[in-house]
Amino acid sequence: MGNELSRDAFDWTVPHLRGYPDPRNESKYDPLYGFPKGRKERVSIATEAEMESAQLIDSHRDYCAHHAIKWQACMRDNYPFTGKCAHYKENWHECQHNDQVLRMKEYEREKRLDARQARIRKAQAEAAA
Repeated sequence: MGNELSRDAFDWTVPHLRGYPDPRNESKYDPLYGFPKGRKERVSIATEAEMESAQLIDSHRDYCAHHAIKWQACMRDNYPFTGKCAHYKENWHECQHNDQVLRMKEYEREKRLDARQARIRKAQAEAAA
């Protein structure tokens, strides 16, 4: 399922998902919580100027933009023999897949932290009563 379609499906079902984190918003928890050695910061390799000069469409301006730029340049340079660019396309798709998996893991992490917070509140309420 594509990223845009997933977001649309989320928008349609939001009233039924009360209590679940909204993946479109920043996490309300410290991103380093639970990572004693810290986390590697994800920084896009392609700059905004490179994306602008390559005329990337908005949906491709993400963490994997550097792969999209290489793929687009290969397609332009090898037209009509675009089969030579298959490895660039596969690299871009793999990067998109890994990015989607990471976003799903972040969503699940926030969901688990919300459940933990609810359990702690419930235990405190029971102890107070």
